[in-house]
Amino acid sequence: MILKKIFNAAWTNSEQAQSLNDLVEQAKQFATTAHKRINHLRKYNNQPYAVHLSSVANIVASVTDNEEMIAAAWLHDVVEDTPATLYDVEKAFGQNVAELVENLTDISKPGDGNRQLRKAIDKQHISRASQHAKTIKLADLIDNANDICKHDVEFAQLYLQEMNALLEVLDEGDTTLYKRAWKTHHKCTLRLEKTGKNKTSSDINKTLLLPEQNGNQHLFRLFSEAFTAQHLAESVRSFDASRPCKEVQAMMELHHLSIVCLREQGTIVGYARHDDLVGKSCRENMRTFRDGQVVSGDSPFSDVIHVLTLQEYGFISILGEIAGVFSREDINKPVARMWLFGIITFVEMNVNKVISLHFSGDSWQFALTEERLQQAKGLQAERNRRGQHCCLLDCIQLSDKGKIIISKEETMKMMGLESRRSAKKVIREMESLRNNLAHAQDIVTYDWGQIVRLTDRLEETLGSRA
Repeated sequence: MILKKIFNAAWTNSEQAQSLNDLVEQAKQFATTAHKRINHLRKYNNQPYAVHLSSVANIVASVTDNEEMIAAAWLHDVVEDTPATLYDVEKAFGQNVAELVENLTDISKPGDGNRQLRKAIDKQHISRASQHAKTIKLADLIDNANDICKHDVEFAQLYLQEMNALLEVLDEGDTTLYKRAWKTHHKCTLRLEKTGKNKTSSDINKTLLLPEQNGNQHLFRLFSEAFTAQHLAESVRSFDASRPCKEVQAMMELHHLSIVCLREQGTIVGYARHDDLVGKSCRENMRTFRDGQVVSGDSPFSDVIHVLTLQEYGFISILGEIAGVFSREDINKPVARMWLFGIITFVEMNVNKVISLHFSGDSWQFALTEERLQQAKGLQAERNRRGQHCCLLDCIQLSDKGKIIISKEETMKMMGLESRRSAKKVIREMESLRNNLAHAQDIVTYDWGQIVRLTDRLEETLGSRA
């Protein structure tokens, strides 16, 4: 699996492990490797993402020598942005660091609503965080605000509004950093005023990958809501928490179970993995459900993807009772693959729409090589011969349509693509995912990042129309 490769890359041999016996150095290596493996770059300058992590860690280190805090600063984005889960962080760095990372990880799900509603949920989450976690969050805000205000004055206005709201609940963090964060906020606000870009959030129009002018909104929304968590989850066995560990483990091995739920007075209150069960009773090893780890059975698949971005397992609740469990492996099931293929189909429909609107006739042909054009024309002729009348655009591949889109700044903006570099990456990832879906490949191992990003775009688009 991807996580094993990431972790193995950080620990190539015992001598290296010994040289990284310091918790902070271990966290630095783990985070740097995890982000590098998915080619995660800073948005505006394409620097390695570790530059941001290093900056946040250094800001935290300027006010404390607490190794767990500095380690968590290095790891603060690893769960949201890489295949790592909170359980992976806990295994590698212990419960205290994992709790800090959990405090710093947004818990709102795409299905919770638009950006404003989701940010309110995440604000409430960080408001309940520890003093140490709030200190790390202050460092993160300081570095992000400086970067965004320098490179993206339009989005900066919205970000500063959200930063202002977060600062209201971060006053328990380090006093020095709290003052520095407000100073950074004030400095960035003044910078926007000087550029004349100090807009209200309603003026900021973020066009998304699935544009408004697609004519299929109703059909698209019906499709996105037709697949729910209960279609994907497996029923979960439960045992009384007082049962002996060995007895429950034996049952799990007999039925090939990796996880079970645990009951207190007849009600499921937690869960345990097979390897968790050490000692006398299961109660000693019970894990409680984390914020956002349980979703309703009728939650959309996008919520399932979000939960699995953070957690190794998610659970569904029906009529207030835990009724099922799901993991990343379930995304390889036919129902999930059908959902993903459908989303990609809608995306391609919208690409066709944008090309048709902005290129009269077949004037887009200049963007393709003669060889690719001849292949498309040959396919069109064959389809027409069979009575399947179609236009030339219908006969070119998704990657070629991507080349057409990026040939004009106007069409790139229509699709919410910020640069030709990012556009090429999006199209390449989309095509990779579609190919792996079509050929029954393991999409969780090879395309997890693409699945998460595609789902985010889907829900942002639906939320913008709500």
